Amino acid sequence: MTSLHAEVVVRRRAFTLDVTFAAHPGEVVAILGPNGAGKSTLLAVLAGHLLPSYGVVRVGERTLSAVRDDHVETAVRPERRSIGLLGQDPLVFPHLSARQNVAFGPRAAGVPAAEARRVADAWLTAVGLGGLSERRPDALSGGQRQRVALARALAAEPAVLLLDEPFAQLDVRTAAELRDVVREQVRRTRTATVLVTHDVLDAVTLADRVVVLHDGQVVEQGRPLDVLTDPVHPFTAALAGVNLVVGRLVTQPDGTTALQGPDGVLVPCGAREAGGRAQVTFPPGAVVVGDGWPARVIDLEPGTTGVRVRTSGDVLVDLPPAQAAALALRVGAELRLNVPSEQVRVRPLV
Repeated sequence: MTSLHAEVVVRRRAFTLDVTFAAHPGEVVAILGPNGAGKSTLLAVLAGHLLPSYGVVRVGERTLSAVRDDHVETAVRPERRSIGLLGQDPLVFPHLSARQNVAFGPRAAGVPAAEARRVADAWLTAVGLGGLSERRPDALSGGQRQRVALARALAAEPAVLLLDEPFAQLDVRTAAELRDVVREQVRRTRTATVLVTHDVLDAVTLADRVVVLHDGQVVEQGRPLDVLTDPVHPFTAALAGVNLVVGRLVTQPDGTTALQGPDGVLVPCGAREAGGRAQVTFPPGAVVVGDGWPARVIDLEPGTTGVRVRTSGDVLVDLPPAQAAALALRVGAELRLNVPSEQVRVRPLV
């Protein structure tokens, strides 16, 4: 089994993608980021559909792309890269049965027809379609077609698997089932896998590591638990549903320290040295309505356990339904907010 290593720069007018990361055998690396962050551009470079302006893509000891000083040293064609791609749309051959679709890769590699059919049947069983091998795509559901596409991608024995929003068009139950299938097969085959997604659930349930892109740059990376519970970038904080406030550490009258943020936000930080800039993160459920800094209700929306209140300073507050009703919340209402310092993570800024 082999690893993927990518160190690429792509320049397009006012946009520059600059990414370095690796995916190891059996590892799923999730690439997160808003629209326009460069996720699709990165996949195009890895798949060989786009040459980087500078950099290198390697799978194991094999160099697939290498561009240095505006000189193309290596450019392996997409079909010769041993990289499988599974996107949102299950691009299966409509005129072929499920078995014939999955057998296509082995047959193209020179495997005899009988052996290719045996391999296809084994893969269809692995993805839960053992009894549907003779069906054509138009007789399968969307989730079943996606399973066929996954089996076809893995039957070709790629060194690397690229997943481009593969669950985006599936219903919740089918998406959950297919995530389980992908996780099981990637671990079993030890295939290095790159997952591009907007969905934090994909990262939490599938990824071993996440790489967060914003405006073409890597703004943070690490284990999903670490990145999503203690984000350093506003996009990641919003994705994880965590409050992130940037400001200056100031001394309170009682001698403790608080972070003074925009719109009067004043987050307690405990016994810390004042005077520098910092960012704090804390969960919306930790925010207490009562004494504290003055805030104004900007928006109200359903929360996972009640009502989520967006307030001035872009601070989110999660309230149980009974408390929200008792407060008679409305847009423009004035509140006082506080958060226990033990619920606050503080990161000094240079």
